[in-house]
Amino acid sequence: MRYRTEPEFTHGSLARTGVLLVNLGTPSAPTAKALRPYLKQFLSDRRVVEIPRPIWWLILNGIILNTRPKKSARKYASIWTGDGSPLRLHTERQALLLRGYLGERIKSPHTVAWAMRYGSPSIDSALADLHADGCDRILVLPLYPQYAASTTASAYDAVFESLAKLRNLPALRMVKHFHDHPAYISALATQVSRYWIEHGRPDKLVLSFHGVPRYTLDKGDPYHCECHKTARLLTQELGVDSDMVITAFQSRFGRAEWLKPYTLETVKRLGKAKTGRIDVFCPGFVSDCLETLEEIGIENKAVFLKAGGKSFHHIPCLNDGHEWVQALARIVADNLHGWAASDYDRGKAERDAQLSGSLAKKLGARN
Repeated sequence: MRYRTEPEFTHGSLARTGVLLVNLGTPSAPTAKALRPYLKQFLSDRRVVEIPRPIWWLILNGIILNTRPKKSARKYASIWTGDGSPLRLHTERQALLLRGYLGERIKSPHTVAWAMRYGSPSIDSALADLHADGCDRILVLPLYPQYAASTTASAYDAVFESLAKLRNLPALRMVKHFHDHPAYISALATQVSRYWIEHGRPDKLVLSFHGVPRYTLDKGDPYHCECHKTARLLTQELGVDSDMVITAFQSRFGRAEWLKPYTLETVKRLGKAKTGRIDVFCPGFVSDCLETLEEIGIENKAVFLKAGGKSFHHIPCLNDGHEWVQALARIVADNLHGWAASDYDRGKAERDAQLSGSLAKKLGARN
């Protein structure tokens, strides 16, 4: 059967609006066994790796999946918590808190769900649950502030692939980016300012964004520009001199040129210059994860100190902070315009729905 079986429909039932938060993903455990299928799904995505398929298949299955899972498992083990993956915990918490924030502002029927692009819960399963819950309008919000084909567009692909299985499609809205949304910029500035109030200010602030291959910029991906705009707006919001702030890109993979300057080389250079203290903040990650906790908090810190730097601070990501969840609610509300109402009259809506159901039955509807 091409299409999934549709949930039972009853004329006169109240329509719901669904909000789906999507993050990148995480393995189920910090083990080589769990990392192999996760990495295979991630690195098989044509949006992530654009190398010709036959060549990449040999590299991925012949080399990477036989060596990388064990190395990656050790890194994940260094940041794993008693409750599991930090990324999963923060994403789940964000969805839970967002549900409460929206519930105070939006009275029309709605629900909030979350999913991972790779791993579980999958986008497909989350959309199926929203569909079964009667959501005939769905807003998808990838938790990537800056748009990139390898992240946001890949999430779009998974959404479209899932919805292709449905006969009765919901109305759909997709958030492309929020790199310059005032509430997001304000939440970033609050996070940094609060850290500085408690720990003092650094000599240099490094804003580290996830890297992508240089050719993506040359081919028209706006990611590089959006990262720099976020950095510029955050610098202005903090009220610091632009000379204090350095924008860099981390997580380089392979031998190809990626967006520069590289974060690792930047902190090494600052260490060699005997910089007293640097703070590294990752505005492109709304949740702490392997790339922030291990790559920045452990690996980059060690490189900076070994090179001669004095003090290294990793400023935590937005995670489930009050200001960020408020900002997230604002971003969602902006994109739900016309779909959600704060002055919703549930009694009237139920009466109208019952009348509609009665008329439908008179016309021959079974339910």
